[in-house]
Amino acid sequence: MKTRVSTGKRTPGHRQPSLFPLSDKLRDTPPDLSQDCQVVAVGKRRDGAMRYWCLRHKADATAKYGGPARVCRAAHIPPISSKDRLELNVDEYEGGIALWGAVPPVYDTTRQTMDRGIHVHARAVAGGVKEIDRTFRAVQVFGARLPKEGISVSELDAIYYMATTIFGHGMKHITCPFCGEAHLDRDWFSVHPHRRHLCAGCGRHFPDSEIGIGNPICGVRGACGVKTLHPRPSKKKVHIRQAEFPGGIQIWGSNPAFIWTSDVAEEEGIHVHAFREDGDEPKLDETYSEVAVDGVNLDPAMVRTLMAQMTLPSLKNRVLPMDCPSCRGAQFSVGEFAFTPVATHTCAQWATNLRHRAGCARSSPIRFQPT
Repeated sequence: MKTRVSTGKRTPGHRQPSLFPLSDKLRDTPPDLSQDCQVVAVGKRRDGAMRYWCLRHKADATAKYGGPARVCRAAHIPPISSKDRLELNVDEYEGGIALWGAVPPVYDTTRQTMDRGIHVHARAVAGGVKEIDRTFRAVQVFGARLPKEGISVSELDAIYYMATTIFGHGMKHITCPFCGEAHLDRDWFSVHPHRRHLCAGCGRHFPDSEIGIGNPICGVRGACGVKTLHPRPSKKKVHIRQAEFPGGIQIWGSNPAFIWTSDVAEEEGIHVHAFREDGDEPKLDETYSEVAVDGVNLDPAMVRTLMAQMTLPSLKNRVLPMDCPSCRGAQFSVGEFAFTPVATHTCAQWATNLRHRAGCARSSPIRFQPT
């Protein structure tokens, strides 16, 4: 039986331009004590004190000065409801399916609700209408090639898959030898290959046979027989004046889908939503190779890098605009420096050292203002 999801109109809710992912905002909410933590001791820390782990929320539960905490670090995160979970049979959509990690825009002047999780497109017929076009917190993937119970993909799996991919690292399917859970490397570990891993399922450390980054999605891709089609640059261009869109605009960098079954390659560039009015469907909803906003041209690589940087909690408040004092040019960190904060930077044009009082990664700013 096919699952049909109506997109409907988005509910307006006043919000300033978003700079950090929803998970950062959720940290300020009080813990949901109805979801009692299940705290157990899982071994000793390097200082000899005992380390504690919550098996229910799969998070650290060690108190500040040692001993078990009353609630773990993830007790505040709302549980995934049935409306935020999708059961997706890939064999029912011959027109193709696509799944991406969905994160907040790098620039947002709208009153639209914030999407975060797994964005799903599904078509019954190639080139036909999208029967599913929505973001979910979890997706259970079924199909003839998959286990009978399906394979679950969480929002964090998808978001960190996006960040790791954009920063140029490969991933592999890793399972914990103690509890058998598929391993996800998060935050700093999602962009730094390593051999020793911390299992979220049981809280114990385990070594892998080689240095790498773990993500359960690699197992899903292998089981689905996903084709690897390199995205093609979009041929579309757009020049926007913010005054023409009172409902606001949203800007994302494109990122490759982790499941893509269509024979047509996806487009690469800058994705733009532009709204005439609050609550309406976007007037513009396309991926472009060239985007200019109020006369300011955006670089697709910079937008894509900033989007990935914003998903990493370890980079919060460390991605800063920085100009070279010699050439006055805006600096843009690439490679390892895009996700590894350092105190000294070098201008590529003038070989001038730039120092900052705190370690920071840098990214060229979007130099225009909300209207």
